[in-house]
Amino acid sequence: MVDIKVNNNKEKTPKQMERHLKGLANHYRIAILLLIDQTESITLEKIIDTLEANKKTMSAHTNKLFLAGLVNKKYRGRYVEHRLSPYGKMFVDFLKAFKNIS
Repeated sequence: MVDIKVNNNKEKTPKQMERHLKGLANHYRIAILLLIDQTESITLEKIIDTLEANKKTMSAHTNKLFLAGLVNKKYRGRYVEHRLSPYGKMFVDFLKAFKNIS
């Protein structure tokens, strides 16, 4: 079982939880989260190359992950680095545990 702790004492509302869960609700977004977890940070171009998908699709999915609060972006010139947010790390831990359930 995954123990999820939030840094503050306020519980998330159902609406806030929905935002995070909807951010995860796509096989590409799950693959992106697991890929980002393998590196400290990754550019959109590397995500595209690794997952062999088109730029428009991957850009839209990384943006949804960002809006859901699961990924942080850092702009470096013409490149954007993607890193897992603290909530993204929690969801990746959940996904890894869930992946191994028979």
